[in-house]
Amino acid sequence: MMATQATQAEAHSSRLTFMEKIGYGFGDAASHIVFDNVMLYMMFFFTDIVGLPAAFIGTMFLLSRCLDAVADPIMGHLADRTRTRWGQFRPFILFGAIPFSIMCVLVYTVPPFDLQGKMIYAAVTYVLLMVLYTFVNIPYCALGGVITTDDRDRMSLQSYRFVLATAGGMLSTVLMVPLANWIGNGNQADGYQGAIAILAVVACVMLFLCFRYTKERVQVKTDYQSSFFRDVKDLVKNDQWRIVAGFTFLNIMAVSIRGGAMMYYVTYVLGSAALFAGFLATYSIGNIFGSALAKKVTDRICKVKVFKYVNLILGLLSIAMFFLPTDSLPIMFGFIFVIGFFHQMITPIQWVMMSDTVEYGERNGGRRLTGISFAGLLFVLKVGLAVGGALIGWILSGVNYQAGAATQSSTAMMGIIAIFTLLPAAAYLLSSLLCRSYKLDRAYLESVQEENEREMA
Repeated sequence: MMATQATQAEAHSSRLTFMEKIGYGFGDAASHIVFDNVMLYMMFFFTDIVGLPAAFIGTMFLLSRCLDAVADPIMGHLADRTRTRWGQFRPFILFGAIPFSIMCVLVYTVPPFDLQGKMIYAAVTYVLLMVLYTFVNIPYCALGGVITTDDRDRMSLQSYRFVLATAGGMLSTVLMVPLANWIGNGNQADGYQGAIAILAVVACVMLFLCFRYTKERVQVKTDYQSSFFRDVKDLVKNDQWRIVAGFTFLNIMAVSIRGGAMMYYVTYVLGSAALFAGFLATYSIGNIFGSALAKKVTDRICKVKVFKYVNLILGLLSIAMFFLPTDSLPIMFGFIFVIGFFHQMITPIQWVMMSDTVEYGERNGGRRLTGISFAGLLFVLKVGLAVGGALIGWILSGVNYQAGAATQSSTAMMGIIAIFTLLPAAAYLLSSLLCRSYKLDRAYLESVQEENEREMA
């Protein structure tokens, strides 16, 4: 095993403090200010405010992941080999906070260029934003795997994380349009730029607080040498990591498709863009309750069973929403609350599963690959995000969506409804089916813990 027995014992027995859980959660709250904006507003911003073709933006989202195929695992490989007086993963959060926040503003800036110049500017700034997101977020996610090895403490940590992450995302997305309207005073481009500038400052402060209040307890020996390609090979050999990668792709694709289509759905299907803030807030409040209850539910029921059946429920709810009468706002708001609740209940579980696969890989292969494991999963996550955005752009183009039009054709309307409901349903149902192959359940982890305690005795 790469970690010393004494370090493992400390990591397992030392209970996390309230401030450490809050501090760790601030890191993802900061990231969600960008992440949720990418899902909910960036497609709409580029098509309806900047005036770029929907098909181009969808393709840009997808092709930008080609860079991530190289950047993400390299970032994980680098993080696994970083040793500083601040720790292994925390320095990236500290030094990436300001550049990350600046790039948030630049990507929401409309340059005085012609259409081709705007397309190039959008592509360059979006790619740079994703690179800086990688620089901060891969070490941040890996940090959750070295704070503690206790499974229940990990679930508590991730529950706090996603309550605060959802609050940060809600702060960003619910306030974005009102702030943009207030700052822009009729100029949407200036308004969006000013709004994200305010939110980016908040994100920067949150990242500094995350660095301040977290502690790395699990230390890994540095007396081994390996190549980048060996790390990748060992990672891909981890069968349980591959399954969690599948979960990650499917679940982020579901939420990114629904989030990216929400502005279109509210504007044209529900009939008023003014409903968007309330609709999104309802979904986000459901997210907060789901995150908060995740640990209580998994204390009673094995998290793998919860993950499987909640994905099934989400798939069925999404299919049902396709057939709902869209003129009944109470029903629509009720459904989006319940979907938000269940989706965010499984998100903390998924991230604990990621940490479990690191322990599993170490136990079976003798090497702890925390950074590159999370880097690989972040890459898969961003691929899911990109595929979701690309599908929205391609389908909108295919159903002849007219950007900025007062009304849409019946074909376009049906396309928007299907994007918002049936596409996420397919992803959730596939995730539930894939769960049958995941074996790191409570019984398995308890047996591993008992064996570790015997070895340390």
